Amino acid sequence: MDMSTAIAVAGTAIGAGIAVFTGCGAGLGQGYAAGKLAEAVANQPEAKSDIMSSFIVGAAIAESTAIYGLIIAIILIFVNPWL
Repeated sequence: MDMSTAIAVAGTAIGAGIAVFTGCGAGLGQGYAAGKLAEAVANQPEAKSDIMSSFIVGAAIAESTAIYGLIIAIILIFVNPWL
């Protein structure tokens, strides 16, 4: 393996690691949102259905960022154009 190929492999491994790290941010954001959901339902139990529907949409959007990061990592590892 020559030096340019080694650098490409190292770069894709580092890039894949950074891309997977997006899952940490999504998890923290969803945990924070779930805590605020519990507070909101405790303050206004009559509005639970409205609060829950907004939370589900927000959780889906937050989870999509983690899925995008996972897809980028898989592309970098398995469909590497530089190798």
